[in-house]
Amino acid sequence: MIPSLVFLITTALTTNMISSFVIQSSTKQSITTSKLTSPLFLSSTSSSSETTKDKQDVLPSSQWELDCYSRPVIVDGNKKLWEVLITDSTGTMKICETLPSNRVNSRELRRVIEEAIENAEIKPTQIRFFRGSMFNMMNIALQELSSDDITIIPSRCTYALFSWLQDRHKNVYPNMEGYKPTMMGAGGASAGGIGGDFLDIRTPVKLPDALRGEKYAFVSLPLAEFLPDTGSISTDNIGVGKLFKIDPTIENLSGDAFIQGIVVFSSRAKALASWLNGVELYGLKVDIRKRILIVEADITTQYLMARLNDEQREEGAAFEQGKKENNGLHFLCVQEGEDDDMPKGFWLLRENDSGM
Repeated sequence: MIPSLVFLITTALTTNMISSFVIQSSTKQSITTSKLTSPLFLSSTSSSSETTKDKQDVLPSSQWELDCYSRPVIVDGNKKLWEVLITDSTGTMKICETLPSNRVNSRELRRVIEEAIENAEIKPTQIRFFRGSMFNMMNIALQELSSDDITIIPSRCTYALFSWLQDRHKNVYPNMEGYKPTMMGAGGASAGGIGGDFLDIRTPVKLPDALRGEKYAFVSLPLAEFLPDTGSISTDNIGVGKLFKIDPTIENLSGDAFIQGIVVFSSRAKALASWLNGVELYGLKVDIRKRILIVEADITTQYLMARLNDEQREEGAAFEQGKKENNGLHFLCVQEGEDDDMPKGFWLLRENDSGM
């Protein structure tokens, strides 16, 4: 029998509480900080076109992820290498096609996507793309594909694509002739760096009062709890939400690492979890400079979850440092209270490198 995730979290919160305090805002909220160390947890070069299938024991998904962008490689004298990458949410299907720099347009992109769909074993029902700087071109290319059968979703929840890009930036592009690491940077997954950025001028939208939590807690869980062979966290005990596969060997994660997270306690937990499940939840960020806790969604949207005092700001800085040390991994858990049998929602999240 799978242990109750909420039971494990709340047991640790009540027995290993480090600090608690009140957030000054329109509604009374509190944030606590805790490391979850429950014994129950502790026991428990490329061609112009390339198509590959990995993980033959895993069927491709109908949820596709798309990118079209220049890479840090100069080709044909003084031209950027442009690639179209298409994968599915499991990373089983991978398609890479290069585009001549003078043919980077919505028509060519649509051609590549249509050919991929025609040849696909499992046709897409959703196509996500994350790159805001290419929004117009991608939106035009995908618009004619949008139908009752295919939904187009601007979203940074493209974890398989990010993993593939990370691998290519580490193992493929540096080995290509014309590689220019100084070309990496703009146009990446998210605006703003770890802990907030002076150039990030977005204004977070305030959460509706009906969706605000009464209490928040900074917590952490052992990485082992998220791994298929050792963990107890699965789709069977998280309520609504999302998990994705973590491979510690590829990601160079320590076996005894703790993943940072935030637990939200709310009497309206079900409504909050349902709302979060519908906004393409990307991640949580503590903006150290502005002293706020932010929910990141779709490509650029931010929601203000809470304001932080000086002490909470320090805990938020530790939360951000923990994300940085574990490749951006973190989580959000939503529940009504300590007596819940399971969360109303749980999301494993990843803040990705904005230089991709």
